[in-house]
Amino acid sequence: MVAVFSAPYTPIEAVLPALREHGYAVLTPDSVAKLCGEPVAGLDALKPSWNDLAPDNYLRDGGSYRRRRHSCFVVNAVGVEQVPHRAHWQSEEYNALHGGMRRWFEPISAEVVAQPTWTRLLRALGETFSAMRDVPRWYVEAHQFRIDTSDGIGRPTPEGAHRDGVDFVAVFLIGRHGIKGGETRVFEAAGPNGQRFTLAEPWSLLLLDDARVIHESTPIQPLQDEGHRDTLVLTYRAGAFQGED
Repeated sequence: MVAVFSAPYTPIEAVLPALREHGYAVLTPDSVAKLCGEPVAGLDALKPSWNDLAPDNYLRDGGSYRRRRHSCFVVNAVGVEQVPHRAHWQSEEYNALHGGMRRWFEPISAEVVAQPTWTRLLRALGETFSAMRDVPRWYVEAHQFRIDTSDGIGRPTPEGAHRDGVDFVAVFLIGRHGIKGGETRVFEAAGPNGQRFTLAEPWSLLLLDDARVIHESTPIQPLQDEGHRDTLVLTYRAGAFQGED
């Protein structure tokens, strides 16, 4: 039996100190609700959209276990603006498996983007990260992921432990259904220390300072029949989207 380690939750008042000291922080669903001024029930209104994700046809390991949608936004003190649909791009430095490819995914649905909850979520994180770095606007890429076990195993991070090439990363667990595995691992980018734990509660949140830590999630397997793991990943970058500078 493999040990399952609980998430090391950070009190909401200690999130910024934790990011400054350790490069990451983990929030409970209740803390996420306080952060964005939205009850967990309001966040749950976004969850049905994970049942309508398109296949990821770019997996270089030959798998068919990942479905996703992707859209881009600019977040500043005034609000949240969705930009015209664009490809997702990372350099090979940050993604050895899929770097250098312009990957076009189906956009996040207009119904999701139109919900006030979505705007509050993106703005709240922008304000949090601006408290870390004085940035006038954030270039945000939003990824809805479903990793399933249709291949017998699903890989949340097929590229392995990595950085994303941005300033900050937010990883929300939306749900786990009929699976084992999917352990989160966070390591110092320039040191030997690391932390391993499993996000288990829907709307629990991992915040990462991308320059200071690398991260990965271990593969998932079904408990009996096919299962899946849903996440929302938001990346915040100053200056421009990746591939524009």
